[in-house]
Amino acid sequence: MTFPRLRWPIRAVVALVFFSAANLAAPSKAAIRYEVSLAHPEQHLFHVTMQIPEVTGEVTVQMPAWNALYQIRDFSSHVQQVEAFVGSQSASVEKLDKQSWRVRGTGTVTLRYATYWDEGGPFATQLNSDHAFINPAMILLYVSDRRAEAVHLAIPDVPDSWQAAGGSVIKPTETTAKGRAFAFDAESYDALADAPIEAGRFEEFRVPEVSPAIWVAVHGDGWKKTQLQDELRRICSYELKLMDSAPFEKYTFLIHLGKGATGAGGGMEHSNSTAISVRSEEELLDVAAHEFFHLWNVKRIRPAALEPVDYTKEQYTRALWFAEGVTNTYASYTLVRTRLWSKEQFYEDLGEQISELEARAANRWQSAEQTSLDAWLEKYPLYNRPQNSVSYYTKGQVLGVLLDILIRDRTGDERSLDDVLRSMNTEFAKQGKTYRESLDVRLTAEKIAGGSFEEFFRKYVASAEPLPYQQVLALAGLELRSIEHKRPSLGFSAERDGGGPLVVETIDAEGAAAEA
Repeated sequence: MTFPRLRWPIRAVVALVFFSAANLAAPSKAAIRYEVSLAHPEQHLFHVTMQIPEVTGEVTVQMPAWNALYQIRDFSSHVQQVEAFVGSQSASVEKLDKQSWRVRGTGTVTLRYATYWDEGGPFATQLNSDHAFINPAMILLYVSDRRAEAVHLAIPDVPDSWQAAGGSVIKPTETTAKGRAFAFDAESYDALADAPIEAGRFEEFRVPEVSPAIWVAVHGDGWKKTQLQDELRRICSYELKLMDSAPFEKYTFLIHLGKGATGAGGGMEHSNSTAISVRSEEELLDVAAHEFFHLWNVKRIRPAALEPVDYTKEQYTRALWFAEGVTNTYASYTLVRTRLWSKEQFYEDLGEQISELEARAANRWQSAEQTSLDAWLEKYPLYNRPQNSVSYYTKGQVLGVLLDILIRDRTGDERSLDDVLRSMNTEFAKQGKTYRESLDVRLTAEKIAGGSFEEFFRKYVASAEPLPYQQVLALAGLELRSIEHKRPSLGFSAERDGGGPLVVETIDAEGAAAEA
């Protein structure tokens, strides 16, 4: 993901099929079925019906505590009016904890509830008069021991003027007095949870000259179709060629752009789609290159600590510097190698990443692995201050460039970080295996370069020793120049709460206030 993250089964595939009123009335035996009403979108309430077949005695359902970001966000806080039925008879519903309910009954159990969402951006869910953007894990309950079963999602009352898009091209099956109808079938709850849905008024087109098919749905303004088609064609074609594989049958960019971009900006990767929210087409390029490369790095080349997915609590990994940071490396590589960026833009971006890293006091003590582990603290403003943390995106991007140069230097420019990614894709992703965090990244790099990287990983990945910019960049004929701008500073910041006194908010660890 870009600027915030999530993960799902290695080969999750969502099939999108036609819906008719008849096939909701006669649920298939094995599938857990959902119906989500978009009626009265101005109320921001999704009305959800969930049918669970073959229940014996009781069933416990849960709402995920996290999805799309490494943050516990407790989506159950949006849920209201939970009721259950067996046939036409009301059934007992007992709330067990903040995210779990137990229903007693035998046969097909039906739950009905409403959930309120009006948060824009690719990491949230929104329903309003303009559109619906759905991250399914944020609105759909699941049965914890039946996540592997097939699921069916029906949206029977989409407003007549709206389209729908997801991991593939969706066609309406009928137009009724209530509106248009769409349906989605997935092999499991996890697969459905990894397939966001956009419904609304948008423009849809296919990226030309790329196979398998890549579709784009743009909700918003401030873009030119032919230009965007060409930019995405260059990005996708290059990365597909680089990785020598296309791990999807169809792929979809769900883009909120310009006035259509509300809430948190950035992008969120999924197994066969991405959701992106940005203000400008220029900003879109970097995010699109990053998210598309996630098709391999993190969605399929996956750290062992992220499997299987646990929706109830944090899942810690030391490898986000590689999964996200090195994906940043390849976003910038893609843009410069496809000439969407000039070399000057590439070097400027790299300089900005180094400057950002060195400007944060926490860089002196927080390693790449520790910042990966601490991702779950990013929702707290205090943690994000320069003296408290560095970004695994930034540190990982710079480490990726340095590691690439070292591999090229050791092999006479015959091998590179490209070969490391391709090797991990072959040895782990294509074999359905996860990798052992930084250890397998190091071992793969050593295999490619034919020598040890133990010291590099010990000093600069597991520890926070100063990164060897000058020495390594010089191997590529590059010189890092530092320009310092000094200005007077008291070394603290303060804010006034209402009409009260000034309250000190932060203190620069090496400033005058700290010394005083």
